[in-house]
Amino acid sequence: MLPTGELREAVGEVPGVEILVGDPGNRAGEVEFLVADYVTSATTLANLSAFGDLRVVQLQSAGYDGMLELMPDGVKLSNATGVHDDATAEMALGMTIASLRGIPEAVRQHGSWVRMPRRRSLADSRVLILGYGSIGRAIAERMVASKAVVTAVASTPRPDDLLSQVHGIGEIDDLLPDTDVVVNVLPHLESTDKLVDDAFLSRLADGALVVNIGRGPTLDTDAVIAHAGRLRFALDVTDPEPLPDRHPLWEAPDVLITPHAGGGTTAMLPRMAALVRTQLERYVAGEPLRNTVN
Repeated sequence: MLPTGELREAVGEVPGVEILVGDPGNRAGEVEFLVADYVTSATTLANLSAFGDLRVVQLQSAGYDGMLELMPDGVKLSNATGVHDDATAEMALGMTIASLRGIPEAVRQHGSWVRMPRRRSLADSRVLILGYGSIGRAIAERMVASKAVVTAVASTPRPDDLLSQVHGIGEIDDLLPDTDVVVNVLPHLESTDKLVDDAFLSRLADGALVVNIGRGPTLDTDAVIAHAGRLRFALDVTDPEPLPDRHPLWEAPDVLITPHAGGGTTAMLPRMAALVRTQLERYVAGEPLRNTVN
């Protein structure tokens, strides 16, 4: 079962598969493979018990916060790793350049010619990518192409063909003081909840930029407000989300906020359709599925 006709058309025919679209009605008990809506929550997946033959839930997002607990016994959950890499990396790069080069300030000053000398260039800046999965690597590729000096941090250290070495999370305190830009791509887990907190931000030098393109709760909102002005922030995700009107984060100085726009672009449909088609072909053939997280 697919959620939209648009995705159904893009997936096309898959031998051995009958595809339903939208509400399955009295055929819910026949559905074995369910592709969830792009914006998926515990509420939208709360009725999985209606799908008596369900074997696979395929998400359209890379994140799967709170989803594992909803899976009935015997149902595999797959995420959309790889689908959003290019669009999210573009967003990270765009927000970084916009913040470094003062584009938000220039927009607010529209109508007045106010010079902004000696803004930081991304070239030669020291960029630390926090979270080095497929999206983190896609961001690193674009930062390297922009002549930035890129360091990556993951849960454990390992060699890397792009950056030579990925550092472990235990090394981060030593890396922060020399960092100009932090790009946070962390998923929200118990171990990453508010990992970017007051102590983390306090280790950054004045004028450093923090870009959050991962999950809102990995960054402590109160700490952001406390350090805004001394540091710059570019946030595509926030905590809470959606960010309420008149929330103090909207008025914090040197904070650029976008409404979680990293993944939902024209690049999504062809990549999501290709993933779904591959998954269905593997399912019919009895082959292991991609991106299974449980």
